[in-house]
Amino acid sequence: MNFTRADFPGDFLFGASTSSYQIEGSALGGAGRSQWDDFAATPGNVIRAENGARACEHILRMDEDLDLLKQGNFDVYRFSTSWARVMPEGRGAVNAEGLDFYDRLVDGLLERGIKPALTLYHWELPSALLDLGGWRNRDIADWFADYTNIMMKRLGDRVWSVAPVNEPWCVTWLSHFLGIHAPGLRDIRATARAMHHVLLAHGRSIQAMRALGVKNLGAVCNFEYAQPADDSEEARKAAELYDGYYNRWFLGGIFKKEYPANVLEGLGPHMPKGWENDFDVIGTPVDWCGLNYYTRKLIAPDPDSAWPSHKEVEGPLPKTQMGWEIYPEGLEFFLKRTHAEYTKGLPLYVTENGLANDDHLINGEVQDDGRIDFLDQHLAATRRAAEAGVPVKGYFLWSLMDNYEWAVGYEKRFGIVHTDFETLKRTPKASFKALAQAIAR
Repeated sequence: MNFTRADFPGDFLFGASTSSYQIEGSALGGAGRSQWDDFAATPGNVIRAENGARACEHILRMDEDLDLLKQGNFDVYRFSTSWARVMPEGRGAVNAEGLDFYDRLVDGLLERGIKPALTLYHWELPSALLDLGGWRNRDIADWFADYTNIMMKRLGDRVWSVAPVNEPWCVTWLSHFLGIHAPGLRDIRATARAMHHVLLAHGRSIQAMRALGVKNLGAVCNFEYAQPADDSEEARKAAELYDGYYNRWFLGGIFKKEYPANVLEGLGPHMPKGWENDFDVIGTPVDWCGLNYYTRKLIAPDPDSAWPSHKEVEGPLPKTQMGWEIYPEGLEFFLKRTHAEYTKGLPLYVTENGLANDDHLINGEVQDDGRIDFLDQHLAATRRAAEAGVPVKGYFLWSLMDNYEWAVGYEKRFGIVHTDFETLKRTPKASFKALAQAIAR
């Protein structure tokens, strides 16, 4: 690595991120059925119909995984709790075994001197709530507030930070418009409702936590750098629209109490009744903002298709195993823009950043030089933003270990720890060792 901890401000935090469904094992510990169990069981949705029933069996191997975080010299562990594990039907009865697991997880982190950074929702909607419309149903804001209360009454006194929802764009657009993630819809009306209700649920969750006295509450959004595919005015407008519904819609709702006008041209007719009156809840103040960033996209007009009437064009830059261009300049851009236009002084964290790499275990070692270079480049971009006056306070890589990568199953590896998906043996990669040395205290 081309840096050490000393190259960053003294209060800068280094962390690693995971999510519940991707590592825990949804068939274990009394968890209820989630929309991802259903989605994966439907032919054509997930490569080889793989699911998270076993995943990395983190629920059985928690202590080993927390020891890895300690060995990696991480300050923070960003993890998520599963709504379906804690409340198998989404409402009503609580699974004590699920709550007890998260209780032990938080205590285990604190015993190792690691800050617990909790995300309440990383896409595990209980199937029973999907039956009632899921994110299309306005009542989900109340259901989510009830779930928040149950989690925070148990964990709120010990977690370092809490964010209600991971990546609202993925919860809504990717899942209700593009149909790539659960529940796999391709419906503009469902999308408009979900994009509003996920922010309403975020606001209600923040309010519930404030009422309980929980501290250090934030919002985590994902970002892609949208560039026009050519110099035409049409391509410029197409990229601006992509930027609008991907990047500016969610920040705008939370920090400006408004949605981008160019996006409302398409979604406006499909929005739920009275949406304009919800911004005081959506805009409930938060203490920090998290940015998840991976890539840029080149956007071209596609006038023969329905709104948004544009398409992605393959770019020339080096790509990850996911086919995503490596463009660290985009991370620096979003840190600077978020600070200047939205958060205006609030602490910012890079809450996810990493790459999928075609990693192979050879003689007990994984030499993932591409990942080391990727992390170097993006930490350099983070540092440039900090040196320019952006209050960026931490960088949490994705991911601690190879895991279930949603619709692409188990074949894309994002971890700095290799997982053998037959034996579930964990093996720290070269990137793990290099990073642990760089951020040693």
